[in-house]
Amino acid sequence: MKIGYIRVSTAEQNTIRQEVLLKELGVDELFIDKASGKNTDRLELKRMLTYVRQGDTVIVESISRFARNTRDLLDLIAQLTNKQVEFISKKEAIDTTTPTGRFMLTIFGAVAELEREYILQRQQEGIAIAKKQGKYKGRKPIHHPDFDRIVCRWKSGDITAIEAMHRLNMKPSTFYRKVREIK
Repeated sequence: MKIGYIRVSTAEQNTIRQEVLLKELGVDELFIDKASGKNTDRLELKRMLTYVRQGDTVIVESISRFARNTRDLLDLIAQLTNKQVEFISKKEAIDTTTPTGRFMLTIFGAVAELEREYILQRQQEGIAIAKKQGKYKGRKPIHHPDFDRIVCRWKSGDITAIEAMHRLNMKPSTFYRKVREIK
């Protein structure tokens, strides 16, 4: 069975490009994460790893969609290998059914990790220059006009925390941080 795995970093990003490619490749089942690739703690990735069986093949558009660093990539591939599941990355033309494919996977994983580190380094350098020039003020604080009222309703038990976050369009980390800030 061909199993497709798709990942984008945020809920706002579009998965259609990856979906079209994987459907063209004839995947039977598709798992889609809208989460950062900084680690392997992703709901659909975990579901996919539980779902796959001996003889299946996991197909991704690019290894950067599967893992962001070499260690995570190799750990994930080891989990698949232990279940006798093959891995194919279309962009890098990697196929773990061959020794060359397994070797290339390691090389491309290291290159992808290096590329990500370079991007972060350039970003930090650009921010530092912009700060010196007074052009960078950081992210604008998230403010919702009904925040105090909704938090009051949550604290009184009228609504759940999840409902409050939904009404404020905030992620849990942002919601709880802002609640701590008002104390």
